[in-house]
Formats: sequence, C-alpha cells, structure tokens
Amino acid sequence: MGLDQDLTAFVQRVFDCPSETATAIARQASERIYARQAVIVRAGDRPSDTWLVIAGRAQALVYGVEGQEVMLQEYTDGDLFGAIANLDAGPQEAEVKAVETLRAALFLAADFLALIETHTAVGLAVSRLLLRQLRAATGRIAERITLSAPERVRVELLRLAEQADGRLIIPKFPGITALALKLNTARETVSREINALERRGVVRREGGAMVIVSPRLLRGDGF
Repeated sequence: MGLDQDLTAFVQRVFDCPSETATAIARQASERIYARQAVIVRAGDRPSDTWLVIAGRAQALVYGVEGQEVMLQEYTDGDLFGAIANLDAGPQEAEVKAVETLRAALFLAADFLALIETHTAVGLAVSRLLLRQLRAATGRIAERITLSAPERVRVELLRLAEQADGRLIIPKFPGITALALKLNTARETVSREINALERRGVVRREGGAMVIVSPRLLRGDGF
C-alpha cells in the first residue's frame, strides 16, 4: 500500500467516514516525520496548522520556575493538536515536542476548518477526539489530587498494559524518566516504586517490555 493509500485508509478509520470523504481529507494533508525530541510547536507561537498523529508520540509541555518539565497532554495515533486544539486562536501556551519519532498529517488550519464545514463526519470526529483528550487530562488531574505518587505509578502501568498471548504486558516500556514526566512526579519516586514492584515479583522486565506478573497486587490488593 502506497503512502497516499495508507494515509487515506488511516483517515477513514479515524474519522469513520466514507472512502470518498477520506480521499478528500487526505488530499488536503502533507505527511511529516519528526525526529525524537524535535519541537513541533513552540510556546508563544500562534499555530496556523493542524496536526493529526499517524504514529509515534508527542507531548504538550510547560516548564516550571526551576526549569522542570510538566506534561499537560500526550498525543498518540489519531490525536489532533495545533490550531484546532486552540479554538480561540491565541498563542500556544505549551511547547509540543516529539518524544519518539512522530509521523503526522499536516493540514493548514483554514483547510481543515473547511473540511469540518463541508463534511459532517469530520466535525463529529473532531468533537470526539477533543472530548477524549479533555477526559484524559481531567483524569490525570483527579489522580494527582486523590492518589499518592506510588499509586499513580501502579495505575499507569495497568493503563499501559495490554493482553498478549495470555499475558498482561507493556510491549514498549517508556522508561523511568518518561513515566515520571507523564505522572508529574520525581524520577527517583518512580524508580523506587518500579524496583519495589520488581522485588516483590509483581512486574518483570523482558528486554524493552514489562510483564505484569500479578495484576491483582498491582491494583492494590496486598499493599
């Protein structure tokens, strides 16, 4: 499957639209590849583009008074960011950075708005995508208020895990530093909790993956 067909198929899945509509959307996009740690949008910019993530991950980051990074939002396959995510068209409050190689479809904001106006399926899909992002952000805020840092680590491990060959596994463990940033806590706290879970046999590393040996204990039973 060529790149154009690949993008059209991806758009059709994300926007849940007819193939003709997906083709019209894909024609308005240009594909971009961003290297790990590349800054895609700088804080203070007024974005005039909209990005649709095809593969990889990006994060919206702000920086504290002492230079520490705080993650506001994470963007993965099917997520949107840029002008559409800032409906007031004001300056971008956060920096958006690729945390691993990112493949995205880039739209001029005006073109994307025209697609929304022309195709009902696009408007509905955008509403669902932005609502999903809002729910994720609200959930993280609630967890920071109601859970301790070790509890947030365990919850996030369960969230990242998926069933594979009868096991619960995180195929690509993001690493201690990335997990600490995502949970807005100290790297040492995450490292200490992961080490404790490994000593108790609750989790086990296998190369770049992590196996959840005891989901029951990870959910809090026995702690």
